[in-house]
Amino acid sequence: MSEFTLSATLREEAGKGASRRLRRENVVPAIVYGGKAGANDRKPVAISLKANELNKALENEAFYNSVITLVVDGKEEQVLLKDLQRHPAKPMVWHADFLRVSKTSKIKAHVPLHFINEDSCVGVKLGGGKIAHQLTSIDVICSAGDLPEFIEVDLAAVEVGTVIHLSDLKLPKGVESLALSHGPEHDTSVVTVTAPKGGDEAAE
Repeated sequence: MSEFTLSATLREEAGKGASRRLRRENVVPAIVYGGKAGANDRKPVAISLKANELNKALENEAFYNSVITLVVDGKEEQVLLKDLQRHPAKPMVWHADFLRVSKTSKIKAHVPLHFINEDSCVGVKLGGGKIAHQLTSIDVICSAGDLPEFIEVDLAAVEVGTVIHLSDLKLPKGVESLALSHGPEHDTSVVTVTAPKGGDEAAE
C-alpha cells in the first residue's frame, strides 16, 4: 500500500461564500469525520487543502485506495479519501471528504481491477476471441491496513468461452468481496473471452 501525506489547516469559516473565497485562493475546502465515538477529537472537522498538492496526489491511482497521513496544523491523522466533488465543467476539485481510520479499522472500499496479459491471452491469440470486461472495479471489505491499490486479473491462460467470476479472483490476504459476502448468488462475471463472430461458418 502506497503512503501519501497531505498538509491541511483548520477552517474557521463555513458556508458557500467562504468556500468560494478559498477556491479563488487555490485552496480546496474539505472535511474529516469518523473515528471512535464519544472522543472529543472525533467530531467532524472542517479543513482546507492546497489545490496543487491535492491535484498532484489525485494523479496517482493508488491515492484513492491508500491510508493517507493528513497533517492538520501539525497534528497527524490517518484517513481515507471517501468522496470528491468536482466542478461540472472545469478541472477543479470543489470539496473533499476524508474518513479517519486506523490500520485495523474494518472498511468497505472500491478497488480497481488491473487486467494483465491481455495481448498474450490464449483465447485471443490462438482462438481469435475478444475480451469483454463486465467489471473494471469491485467493492471489498478489509482492514484499512490491508486495502490493496488494485487487484490483478491474469488473462494469459484464459481460453475462448471462459468466464471469470468474482469467486475466481485471487484477492490479497484479509480482503473479501463485498458482493460474495452476501452469498454465492452474487457471484457475477468479471471478464469473458468471447468466441469470434462467424467462427462456425469460417470453419465450415
